[in-house]
Amino acid sequence: MDKRLNNLNNLRCFESAARHQSYSKAAIELCLSQAAVSQKMRQLEESLNTKLFIRQGRKMTLTECGEKLLAVTQQAFNVLVAGLNDIQSEGIAGSLTITSTPAFTSMWLMPKLHEFSMQYPDVKIRVASSNRFEDLKQNQIDLAIRFGTSVDQKTSSHLICEYFGQDEVYPVCSKKLAEEINFENPQDILKTWLIRLEKQGPYNWQAWFDAAGILGCEKHTQWTEVVSTDIGLSAVNSGHGFTLAAKSLYHEGLESGNLVIPIKIKHPAAVKRYLVFDENSPKKARLQVFMDWLKREMNA
Repeated sequence: MDKRLNNLNNLRCFESAARHQSYSKAAIELCLSQAAVSQKMRQLEESLNTKLFIRQGRKMTLTECGEKLLAVTQQAFNVLVAGLNDIQSEGIAGSLTITSTPAFTSMWLMPKLHEFSMQYPDVKIRVASSNRFEDLKQNQIDLAIRFGTSVDQKTSSHLICEYFGQDEVYPVCSKKLAEEINFENPQDILKTWLIRLEKQGPYNWQAWFDAAGILGCEKHTQWTEVVSTDIGLSAVNSGHGFTLAAKSLYHEGLESGNLVIPIKIKHPAAVKRYLVFDENSPKKARLQVFMDWLKREMNA
């Protein structure tokens, strides 16, 4: 066997460093120190008697030989992973660990999960809700359902980030509150409590005020702050003011008549939806079944 194949561990490190053009990012991905990555790259260059990287500022740019090695390394690793998946493929039956925001988990996923389980009783779902962009590999997560305006930019390049539609954001309140206060025009929303997130993102009240042409909002004092949208919707459902939320989170409340949108002006920023997963997962068949079901339900 070619002695250069003794460098397989260093080649794995090289592929990560070359893909990120950064030793520090490769170190994070591989759970190594930056010094260890640097040492492995020196060893690889010495064994091949070839310069693979050139430092340009903070980036490690590939030489011509480095570009060639990256191409064949990734091709070889893809063939290897495909072969391993073929051996280890688990089929549809088994478990899936899914993460998403607390709001989506409690307001949409959990109320509908029984429908999926009835169709696919052999798939056991574990749900881990979090507002953070969890590391899928480190936390042994198979699928992340993520929302926002820049999910694709924040997703690691070695993961698939699949866009599957968007939701409109509206101010919603209880039917009871809408009957107590006649919201004839957008300005009337300042007559009641408004619920906002402690960490305001792109779906904030100020952007909606600007879109609705509301004046004097800076003088509004009736604010309630919450850590997640599901808590805000719970307060709204009991009659406590308005909150801004994607319609998919309170669709059942609208259908039942408990919640209403008296001021039909949507937020200028829509909530984009993404599925984030490892394309080379041995659970790919199981993942595909769940993702297909999720997309059918959310896009219905």
